[in-house]
Amino acid sequence: MATLKEKRTCGQRCQDFGHFVWNSDDGTFMGRTPEKWVYISLYYVAFYVVMTSLFALAIYVLMYTINPYTPDYQDRLKSPGVMVWPDTYNDEVLEITYNMSEKHSWMKMSECLTHFLKPYNDSTQHHCNIHNCTSGKYFFQHKFDGPKHTKWSCPFYQSTLGNCSGIDDPTFGYKTAQPCVIIKMNRVINFLPNNGTGMAPYVNCTVLEGHENVRGHVYYPANGTMDLSYFPYYGKLAQPTYVNPLVAVKFDLINQRHAKIQCRVMSKNIAYQNIYDPYEGKVDFYLTALS
Repeated sequence: MATLKEKRTCGQRCQDFGHFVWNSDDGTFMGRTPEKWVYISLYYVAFYVVMTSLFALAIYVLMYTINPYTPDYQDRLKSPGVMVWPDTYNDEVLEITYNMSEKHSWMKMSECLTHFLKPYNDSTQHHCNIHNCTSGKYFFQHKFDGPKHTKWSCPFYQSTLGNCSGIDDPTFGYKTAQPCVIIKMNRVINFLPNNGTGMAPYVNCTVLEGHENVRGHVYYPANGTMDLSYFPYYGKLAQPTYVNPLVAVKFDLINQRHAKIQCRVMSKNIAYQNIYDPYEGKVDFYLTALS
């Protein structure tokens, strides 16, 4: 007949645990002699040193073979996207809506453009980008001749945007029914708008809805041109002072002062019919001036 196992007290359990931690009879610590613990510790130290060294070597080889100036794979960006400022984007559509009679409403738009154009300040550009670029020609650079092993960047002056520069009119027309919007094309490394030909890309804005509410629009610079001297772009590390060329468009709204606008960058190598990316090569937005 099986006998019941004797129930051990808490003190006995603690005594057993202490005996396991240090057994004075066998001279073992947690079941092993100090000599064996030394061997085990040396083994794991050696193991992790080898693993860490292999990992460090793999990272070193990887970083050594990567060009820090140009991504190895750029297949996701064959054609640049286009954006508009003020950037009042939401989940579905882009709406630039302001109230001419409410100062905080139109000031919100003008402050957005003021902040966006800070890097383009004439004094800042004259200080950062001192290279004298040749207008109308691609600016190819095969060497890092710029300061601190960089490449030169062409200046783009805020004053180039004329009546939409915010210099003479800090409200950018948002106090009236003649607002300015700024079109910017996103950067793509080594991208040439026209396969190396001499035709510069330009912005073309059309009214999709509300034609009767737009009397006209004016481009700055003239003809909405993005000069070829800003291409190609070599990357942030190679051109830390690079700024995107911009095109400003001043609209003259009348009647209901509401319209849907599409601004497209016209160039041979810029697609605009990608249904998966509505901002590739173009940007659609609603422009509304309330009173």
